[in-house]
Amino acid sequence: MQATEVFETYWRFAALRQDLFIRRVAGSLPPWTGDPVLACYRFTNVYRATDRVSQYLIRNVLYRGEQSGEEIFFRALLFKFFNRIDTWERLEAKTGPITWKAFDFDRYARALDAVAEHQRPIYSAAYIMPSPAFGYRRKHLNHLRLLQHMMLDGAPFRVESARSLREVFEILRSYPSLGNFLAFQFAIDLNYSGMLDFSEMEFVVAGPGARSGIRKCFADTGGFDDADVIRAVTEMADREFDRLGLSFHRLWGRPLQLVDCQSLFCEVDKYARVVHPASSGTAGRTRIKQRFTPKPKPVPQWYPPKWGLKVPENNTSQQTDDADATQEQGALAFSDSEE
Repeated sequence: MQATEVFETYWRFAALRQDLFIRRVAGSLPPWTGDPVLACYRFTNVYRATDRVSQYLIRNVLYRGEQSGEEIFFRALLFKFFNRIDTWERLEAKTGPITWKAFDFDRYARALDAVAEHQRPIYSAAYIMPSPAFGYRRKHLNHLRLLQHMMLDGAPFRVESARSLREVFEILRSYPSLGNFLAFQFAIDLNYSGMLDFSEMEFVVAGPGARSGIRKCFADTGGFDDADVIRAVTEMADREFDRLGLSFHRLWGRPLQLVDCQSLFCEVDKYARVVHPASSGTAGRTRIKQRFTPKPKPVPQWYPPKWGLKVPENNTSQQTDDADATQEQGALAFSDSEE
């Protein structure tokens, strides 16, 4: 593969952004970085699981409530279709504990209709969520019906019986409106739970933003497809940090995974718009839309117990309600709706 100057920036960005995250989690006061671009604009965290919405999903959706595969699947997909913490909490306030056993389409529909009628957003702007065609004018009703269809079609049982992360992806991909990128992201979300336990080094799908970042980092990929590039880059991470003399803080011992390096390509695509304005990707964007406003609150962290991470005790307290506790998830790198 023939790398460009942006490829070195990829690693420098990763080290700087992770350093910012570690300082913020530790409760240090801003500024958390001397990098003017990171200080000015919003970027997702280096590790996907550390972002605010992922943290809420892991702690308050996946590991709270009944731990059968069927109930985990229902909660996870219901949350991820909208991908907004306040939507989940408003729905729960109206319906009581969210369970498949007690699911009633009309009751859930009325609860979400009420959110829309109060002019409150239901969906996150993190990434584009296509509407499945179930005959309703309102998109959220189509998603409720899609989830009901998946549950009745036995999707949770097939996912729980899957023999690989790729098979989970393929099951999800078979349902209406779930394209490659969404199916992969949902597979990763389910894999955080106790329902599945596959390696995140097994399988990856590059989203549009990541593909654009790859084009900026490599003038020639040597015939490798995007997934192969992401794997090669992930596997060389330690060597590249050493080569460039960069100190990279792993996530309490957890190395970068394929999904993290996928997201990093999307973020460096944005970062390069300012640092390497002459570099051309596939997205055709020339500016970063969202500004970063620092809020000096500690950022409690909580991860799947099966990972065995030794997170310092002061970082495992109750999840903060600060909407900017960590920068907005979107995979994942999607605050510009690039994915």
